[in-house]
Amino acid sequence: MGHGSSKEESESSLAGSEKSARGSRRSRLKQRLHLHSRAKSSSHHKRLDDAGDFAGIALLTLVQAEMKFKDKWLACLSFGEQTFRTNISPQTDKPVWNSEKKLLLEKNGPHVARISIFETNKMSRNNLVGYCEIDLLEFLTRDSDSNSETLDLLDPSTSDKIVGKICISCCVEDPIETEKSFARRILSIVDYNEDGNLSFSEFSDLINAFGNQVAANKKEEIFKAADKNGDGVVSMDELAALLAIQQEKEPLMNCCPVCGETLKVSDKLNYMIHLTLCFDEGTGKQVMTGGFLTDKQASYGWMFKLSEWAHVSSYDIGLNSGSSAAHIVVFDRRTKRLVEELIDEKIVLSMRAIYQSKLGLGLLDTGAKELLQSISEKQGRKMNSVESAKDIPKFIEFFKDQINLADVKHPLEHFKTFNEFFVRELKPGARPIAHKDRDDVAVCAADSRLMAFKSVDESLRFWIKGRKFSIHGLLGKDQCSSGFIDGSLVIFRLAPQDYHRFHFPVSGTIQKIVNIPGCLYTVNPIAVNSKYCNVFTENKRVVSIISTAEFGKVAFVAIGATMVGSVTFSKKEGDHIKKGEEFGYFSFGGSTVICVFEKDAIEIDEDLLANSARSLETLVSVGMKLGVSKKQAKTGLPNLEKCVLQD
Repeated sequence: MGHGSSKEESESSLAGSEKSARGSRRSRLKQRLHLHSRAKSSSHHKRLDDAGDFAGIALLTLVQAEMKFKDKWLACLSFGEQTFRTNISPQTDKPVWNSEKKLLLEKNGPHVARISIFETNKMSRNNLVGYCEIDLLEFLTRDSDSNSETLDLLDPSTSDKIVGKICISCCVEDPIETEKSFARRILSIVDYNEDGNLSFSEFSDLINAFGNQVAANKKEEIFKAADKNGDGVVSMDELAALLAIQQEKEPLMNCCPVCGETLKVSDKLNYMIHLTLCFDEGTGKQVMTGGFLTDKQASYGWMFKLSEWAHVSSYDIGLNSGSSAAHIVVFDRRTKRLVEELIDEKIVLSMRAIYQSKLGLGLLDTGAKELLQSISEKQGRKMNSVESAKDIPKFIEFFKDQINLADVKHPLEHFKTFNEFFVRELKPGARPIAHKDRDDVAVCAADSRLMAFKSVDESLRFWIKGRKFSIHGLLGKDQCSSGFIDGSLVIFRLAPQDYHRFHFPVSGTIQKIVNIPGCLYTVNPIAVNSKYCNVFTENKRVVSIISTAEFGKVAFVAIGATMVGSVTFSKKEGDHIKKGEEFGYFSFGGSTVICVFEKDAIEIDEDLLANSARSLETLVSVGMKLGVSKKQAKTGLPNLEKCVLQD
C-alpha cells in the first residue's frame, strides 16, 4: 500500500539516471559555451554605406598612442552604459595596445564613443591626461577606404589644447556573415568527433542546451530540412545557414547561453548580434576588459579595489532611498553614456552622517541650521574677495574634465574673484536653443542633472523621499493654484562645476516673483533621498510664476543651498520673456531649479522620464529639448518632409 513495485522503482531509477545524465551533459555543454566565448572570428569586415536603418556590430580597436612624456599608460573606452579598459602599457611615450571591443550600433542608440587616456604612476588612482570623442556612425559612413584614423587627444580642462594622438581602427561586421560565423562556432562545440558534420544526436544536445521547449519539439523537423541528401548528417555550413534563417523566423533560443539574458521576441535587433557581442569574438588581438560603468571607475588603482573588497565604496546606476552608492553616476544625454559626478569623498561622508540619520537631523534641529546659514554667508563673502581668485586654478584642475574653458566668454585673467568665475558667462551660441522659434517646445533651464516626473506621486516613488514633500509646500499657498497640484515636475540640480546661470524653459510673461525664507540644506541626492528632511520645501527659495500661451502657468523655483551666497535675477515682474533667455544666476555652491507645469500641460521627452524612473539623473545643457505642449501633441506636429512650398 502506497509503495510501487520493484520494477517500477527500477524503471523510475533508470529514468532518473537518464534524466540526470542528460542534465549533466547539458550542464557540461553550457560550460563549454562559456569556455569558447573568446574564440577567433572569421567574420568579414566592411565600411558602413548607409547609417539610416543600421543595427549591427562595429569593431573598434585602440591601436596605439603618442604622448608627450614617458609613463605607463591605460586607455578606457566608454560607450552607452558600458566602459572597457586596456591593459597597462610598459613605460613609454608611445604605448601600443591593439585592444579591441565590439560595440552595438543603432540609429537611435548611442553612437558617440569616448576614449580616455590615463597615466598610471599613481598608487591609489590614475590621472586623466587626455581624451577624444568619436561618432562611430559618422566615422563608418565617411568617404574613405581606410578603417584607421589618428585622432587628437584633448586636454580635459580645455578642448583648445592637444596633449597627444591616438590611432584607432573601426569597421563593420557584415550581419549575415556574423550570423553564419557565430552559428558555425557555436555548433562546432557539439561536433564531438570533429568530423565537420553534425549527427542528429549532436544537434539534439545543442537545441536542448538552448532551453527552448518549442524548438526542442521541432528539432527533428529542423534537422531534416537541413539534411538535404538524407544521409543522417548535416555539414556545418548547411546547418549554420539554416539556423540563421530559422532564428529570424522562429527563434530557437529563449535566453543567451553565455549571459543568461532573456532574448525578447520584440527586440528589433537580431539575436545573433546579441550573442556575438556576448561571446566577445576576437581577431587574435587583446579584448578589452569590461564590467565598468564609467572611465573613472575603470581607471582606479589598487586602493579602489581594496575599498570595494571592504565594502567602503560601491558603484551603482541611480540613487535610491539611503543613497547606498558611494559615487553619483549620471547619464549624459548628449553622448548617451554614463559619467561620474566628481565630489570630495570627505564631503560625501559628512553628508551621509547628517542627512541619512535621525541623529544627524537632530543636530540640525538644535542649532546647526543657523550654523549652516552662518557658514554659507561667510563663505559667500570669502568667495567675493580678491584673495579668492587664487582658488580658481585649483577648482579647474579638480573638475578638469567637466569644465570646458573653450565655452567661457572671458579669459581666466578677466576674473578678479572666485565668484566672478563661478557665475561666468558663456560665449554666444555655446548653448543652442532647441526649436528656438517654437513656443510650444519647452527647453532645459540649466546645465544640470535632471529628474523629470509626470506627477508628484511619481517623484515621491522614484526620487524625493522626504515624508512631507508637496507642491503646496514647495510653492507656498499664495502661488499654488489647483492646476499645479497634480502637475508635472522637473528638477534641475546644479553641481559646483556647472555653468551657474539659469534660463527660461518657456516663453511668456513673469506674473509674480515671491521670496520664501528657509534653511540652506545641501541639494545633493544624499539629502534629497533622505527620509528625515524635506530639502525642497524647507530651503530658502524664490518662486516665479510665468504665464504662457502654450503651457498655461509654469512655476519656476530657484532653490538656495549650502554655500550659496545669493541668487541674482536679471528679469523682474511684468517682463515679457523668450525661452532660452537668461533669468539669473546662483553664486558659489550647488543649487537647484524646479519647474512645475500644470496638469496635462506638457508631454516630457520619453528618455528623460525613462531615466528618472530608474532613479538615474540625466546630464543636460541649457537649451536642450525638454518636452512639447500637450495642445500641440494632441493636434500632432506637421510632417515637414511632406510639405509643399508654393509661390
